[in-house]
Amino acid sequence: MNGNRPLALVTGASHGIGAELARVFAEHGHDLIVTADDVAIGEVAERLRRHGGSAQAVQTDLSDPKGVEEIDHAVVAAGRPLEAAALNAGVGSGGSFVGSNLVDELRLVDVIIRTTVTLAHLVLGPMVSRGRGRVLVTSSFAATMPGSYQAVYNASKSFLQSFTEALADELRGTGVTLTSLMPGPTATDFFRRAGSLSESLMGRMPKDEPGKVARQGYEALVAGRTAVVGGSPLVQAQAALAGVLPDQVKAAAHRLIARPRG
Repeated sequence: MNGNRPLALVTGASHGIGAELARVFAEHGHDLIVTADDVAIGEVAERLRRHGGSAQAVQTDLSDPKGVEEIDHAVVAAGRPLEAAALNAGVGSGGSFVGSNLVDELRLVDVIIRTTVTLAHLVLGPMVSRGRGRVLVTSSFAATMPGSYQAVYNASKSFLQSFTEALADELRGTGVTLTSLMPGPTATDFFRRAGSLSESLMGRMPKDEPGKVARQGYEALVAGRTAVVGGSPLVQAQAALAGVLPDQVKAAAHRLIARPRG
């Protein structure tokens, strides 16, 4: 990798918002370490190199603690500090909690919560010691409400939201910033991978383009903002409304749009 270019890490980068975030970083002159659990991450790295920098692909499963170790080894092997990290890896989940597969729900917790906490700890320590760095955490508009028929997913994103905002305040004045990206419904593989959620009203609603959401996240990261709602003006208006509605009302509304057909 070219030591004159800043180095960024993007997890969950094979598709959707993660792939677009990696592209935006590359367009702005970063070398990349990109990770995902599928072989498509190699193709993503190849495309990123067309922007004139280097890109290393790490195919690994972040539901396994060994996957985090592989990412850490790749960062150390790069031989230079991370200037930015986009912690974006996640999985979808939808349907009745009682009728769900507990193994799948716990894998979601591992990928979204445990992995993000672990990676944040790994990347933030050196950034604080150096007095410089930026971290973007992909939360969700779902973090603002109880998620009937998406109970574990919404709760996990609420954790990320609180976690990111707390660290942003804790590290104020250190030269290190944290930004929470809160996308609304976005045209990614999320709904297909979330099973029955794809058949819900939410699954059939119009979606924002991941490229737009990624640009909004990157711009907020560079500006040092603590949080940004990603998506259309309608999604941003809904987020503002969610800030004043009672949780009981939001849960009922979420039930209507997330309940599977039939």
